[in-house]
Amino acid sequence: MVLERDLEAVAAKRNDLPSAADVYDEGEEIPIEDVFDDAFVQARTEFETFDELVAASPSEVGSIDELETVSHGEWDEFVAESTDFDDEEAFVFAARDHWVAKRLQLV
Repeated sequence: MVLERDLEAVAAKRNDLPSAADVYDEGEEIPIEDVFDDAFVQARTEFETFDELVAASPSEVGSIDELETVSHGEWDEFVAESTDFDDEEAFVFAARDHWVAKRLQLV
């Protein structure tokens, strides 16, 4: 798997990358399950799926749809304890980079 810090280096070595329009339609809603897919979650957390990760959080959240109700500090602490990341921001950016790498067929 391409790690987020390697994404630009891998992309720079390729001369056949699709254009942004070929991999993403502006205005397209990207399901959170696509960004935090099972491969990413399994490689970078203690869980098999993003649903499992959310359900295990210390809040009353039972599903991804309720995730926005978790307080920021509480989620940061949980992410730091149960993933490879120090906080939510690093976790989200790494998942985003993984999603981009998949769309560009770099992984």
